[in-house]
Amino acid sequence: MVDRSGPCDYDDEVRRHDEVLRRAYGVQPHEHVLDIGCGLGQTTREAARMAQAGSAFGVDISAPAIERARELARAQGISNVTFERADAQVHRFPQGRFDVVISRFGTMFFADPVAAFANVGRALRPDGRLVMMVWQAHDRNEWEGAIRQSLAAPAAVAAAGPDPFSLGDPPTVTGILEAAGFAEVTFTDVHEPVYYGPDVAAALDWVRGFVCTREVLDRLDPAGAASALGRLREMLGAHLSDNGVWFDSRAWIVAACRQ
Repeated sequence: MVDRSGPCDYDDEVRRHDEVLRRAYGVQPHEHVLDIGCGLGQTTREAARMAQAGSAFGVDISAPAIERARELARAQGISNVTFERADAQVHRFPQGRFDVVISRFGTMFFADPVAAFANVGRALRPDGRLVMMVWQAHDRNEWEGAIRQSLAAPAAVAAAGPDPFSLGDPPTVTGILEAAGFAEVTFTDVHEPVYYGPDVAAALDWVRGFVCTREVLDRLDPAGAASALGRLREMLGAHLSDNGVWFDSRAWIVAACRQ
């Protein structure tokens, strides 16, 4: 999980994923879109541009992110987009309001995923569609393993907080969505790298903002924390190219229809 207030832009980190997701959700000009876990609102604004005669509504639990999303939409002159601080698990969305629900890595942290997706599903019109991007299993994401190994943290410790890989197993996700009232669940493999910054210093600042990194470092004494940061710095240097620091990653695009 990423603290999006850090020195690196989360939209920049997953820049290579955005184009893939945009093609997948294929918003039409008259559609109304709900964006779950919208962060700073990039995906919401993109959806609003596609839905020229419709609208886009972004929700996130972070008040600073929502305020920044509003500022960016105003600055870019996008008038058919709105944002609200809300927990999608329990928020009372207008029933049957939306044609499509989208999410870019914003649905993995639901405490009760069946109840949460059922709540989101009620916001969709009949036969409305859900299109979300989620991480595949942790062992298919180089960045997670490299960070955990550098911190010398076992998987159980590194994943003590919210689990970004909770929707990585297709049979499990299919069961969750079907129980929540969705059908025709499909998975599309996305193999794109993630970007951690132009140099090692920027990448280290970014990685230190990860919840799992902070939790491990906070448990260490000063000498242990300094040693762990040294290992992180060395590992990030090994991933530095002429185009910045990149890591291999795997994600799913999960699509489904409301029954």
